[in-house]
Amino acid sequence: MTEALPTPDAPLKIGTRGSPLALAQANETRDRLAEAFNLPHEAFQIVVIKTTGDKIIDRPLKEIGGKGLFTREIEADMLSGKIDIAVHSMKDMPTLQPEGLVLDTYLPREDPRDAFISPEFTAIAELPEGSTVGTSSLRRRAQLLVRRPDLNVVEFRGNLQTRLKKLDDGVARATFLARAGLNRLGMSDVPQHPIETSDMLPAIAQGAIGIERREDDMRVAEMLAAIHDPATADQLVAERAFLAALDGSCETPIAGLAVVTGDRLHLRGEVLRPDGSEAHSGERDGAVSDGPEMGRDLARELLDLGGPNFFDWIDNRV
Repeated sequence: MTEALPTPDAPLKIGTRGSPLALAQANETRDRLAEAFNLPHEAFQIVVIKTTGDKIIDRPLKEIGGKGLFTREIEADMLSGKIDIAVHSMKDMPTLQPEGLVLDTYLPREDPRDAFISPEFTAIAELPEGSTVGTSSLRRRAQLLVRRPDLNVVEFRGNLQTRLKKLDDGVARATFLARAGLNRLGMSDVPQHPIETSDMLPAIAQGAIGIERREDDMRVAEMLAAIHDPATADQLVAERAFLAALDGSCETPIAGLAVVTGDRLHLRGEVLRPDGSEAHSGERDGAVSDGPEMGRDLARELLDLGGPNFFDWIDNRV
């Protein structure tokens, strides 16, 4: 390190949302930094910031502003100097950062798959006709309705624990959660059944943690470099290039997953109508270094397959 490390008297301030999962991700970041630099946990301070997305849980995200709802307040506090870094679930992150901030550190990716959660059934196919399923994800809703248009899909906002309580209360007979969140919280007791990515592609960057910093903070940049995972970065660069070319947000059902094997990258992507009436998918395979261009090229193909009326937002996006 060319600059002084944080101390208990002058701790590095880590900004995060306040849900149990967000705190687990912030604690993992703290633990990795502490181990990398042989520092006590007291050299880091976790600062909880309540975002608009956390405050409004009775309406779908598409009605109140999309992905930025989970980041704006945190990023404002970083720009003002109240915090030094921010820890994010990458699937919540817009593809563009505010001026002065960069997102270039990723922790090793967890399991990217979705899990089918139900106290009664082990798979989507077992659900009786007309069953109610809860999800706040437009992607999961659309993917589910492609397979089972007979199902009744209801809104399930809130953190992981809130959604599980709704399930226990009988609001729905099944829901979906990210395997990564369940794993990070050690919730092996939840009746979960992983869904293979060949059956349901996950959200872009699902299972990945990103760490955002101020662009001019070289001390933090040097510290974060010690815990950065290049393999996760290679996957996310391709996936987020695909998402950016589609102008994707919480309002658009988009799925994608990149897998790196050696110096090769395999990317799959999918776009769907929100009601599940139509879906288009494709894939690319090539050198890891070509990941961003593969993402953009796959986006162009799927936009062409969908045609000009597939989404009302596709004009001039690629």
